[in-house]
Amino acid sequence: LITAMAKPEHADILIIGAGLAGIGAAVHARRQCPGKSLLILEGRERVGGTWDLFRYPGIRSDSDMFTLGYSFKPWEQARCVADGPAILQYIEDTIAENGLAPLLRLSHQVSRMEWSSDAACWSVAVQRGAEAPLTITCKFIIACTGYFDYNSPYRPTFPNEAAFRGTIVHPQHWPADLDYAGKRVAIIGSGATAVTLVPAMAPTAAHVTMVQRSPTYIFPRAGQEAVAVMLQRFLPGWLAYALLRWFFIVKFFVTYAIVRALPKVAKRALTQIATGALPPGYNVGKHFTPPYDPWHQRVCLSPDGDIFQAISSGKASVVTDAIDAFTPTGIRVASGEEIAADIIVTATGLTVKMLDIDMVVDGVKVDVPKQWFYKGAMLSGIPNLAVVMGYINASWTLRADLTTAYVCRLVNFMDAHGYTKAVPVKGDDVTDGDPWVDFSSGYVQRSVKVMPKQGPRHPWRLPQNYAVDLYVAKVEELVDGVLQFSGKDRPPPTPVLVPAWLLLAAAAVLIAVLLSILG
Repeated sequence: LITAMAKPEHADILIIGAGLAGIGAAVHARRQCPGKSLLILEGRERVGGTWDLFRYPGIRSDSDMFTLGYSFKPWEQARCVADGPAILQYIEDTIAENGLAPLLRLSHQVSRMEWSSDAACWSVAVQRGAEAPLTITCKFIIACTGYFDYNSPYRPTFPNEAAFRGTIVHPQHWPADLDYAGKRVAIIGSGATAVTLVPAMAPTAAHVTMVQRSPTYIFPRAGQEAVAVMLQRFLPGWLAYALLRWFFIVKFFVTYAIVRALPKVAKRALTQIATGALPPGYNVGKHFTPPYDPWHQRVCLSPDGDIFQAISSGKASVVTDAIDAFTPTGIRVASGEEIAADIIVTATGLTVKMLDIDMVVDGVKVDVPKQWFYKGAMLSGIPNLAVVMGYINASWTLRADLTTAYVCRLVNFMDAHGYTKAVPVKGDDVTDGDPWVDFSSGYVQRSVKVMPKQGPRHPWRLPQNYAVDLYVAKVEELVDGVLQFSGKDRPPPTPVLVPAWLLLAAAAVLIAVLLSILG
């Protein structure tokens, strides 16, 4: 059968993904590159990305909204940990306030991307369900597709699953009509999703048991910060938000640096917090003290210590043991104990993937996992393509904002100098690749074969450091000898190399200034 093609469209900047990062990128691009045409493609039928996909009970942010929110749109609620519907509404409000609806193309799934250096543009093949396929050409692509598979979560098979007579669900595909009132629920997992589900389901369920192979560090924090309440009460909204954003940025990254530098102290502090929040005699060592140091995997957030409250009330419990098999009435663990359940929730994690799209550059197929991250914003060997990759150890939007700022600065620079192509080129001196992030989490270890690599030093390193990334995005010279520019009758620019010590010194000065301002 011959399928008719729709009339091609063109955009100067094409954004793939209409989640939190994609909508933020669109606003930044319109403001910082006002003369550029723009389109936003979303494969799903709705905007929102993660915050529309996940519908399980209690779905919420795992970061404060003063840093997860956009730099240009204040989060006006005093409660700093928001639920999924509130975040989705925040995204939809941003679309409405910035007039982005005409730029959105929903149910537009990108299937192939081809770059031509002769034409200096991308040709993007788009599938649109029952409608005719479409080709879109563009000069630059910003990929805001996240890093996990929306359709296929990580779901290991457990022995004897077929024997279980109850209901088995995965949080990523939560049934809208699932009734767990008065039911016994077993949640397999110990990550952020499980830690969210336990206190959300406990008040309604008969009992909730979190079944974990190994524990996770959990940090309880106030759902409503006193400093936020005070500043929002006495200052204009935009000023309060700006101060709170910087306050939480500095607070988090300084705390993170201290935790990584003094892991034993941090481990003892987190253990003591859990001990104080749980009933006397509770086995914190077994259930809430992991074998690794804090922030070798992500520390889970618990608003107002809600998971500890659920356990203390008797409505929830934790079993730390390997699963032996499912039984007709629940789960049997290695010790022989059986956890009775009517519903089993497999909160077993995500399937990591990135740019799972056929990609060709000048006739050569690109293998994305063999590429290297460049400044956390582009990939080696791929021209005019930015990849928005948020922080793993902090709010996703912080780096997403910086990546888009870098791209807009790059696009404007190319226009000003007549360049039509920018591609990071890895030299022969960079040979030792590391996994994309230094975490021991299961999903990170499973992702090594499907994610691009990072190198041993800048600009091939992902620093997971906001001060460094801010300098790179806003200040560092674009012409560095690694990012190669070309255009019609245009010689490549002469690189202005910035010493590494100067970059580090600038980051240190920035942190010192912010700390002095925030007191």
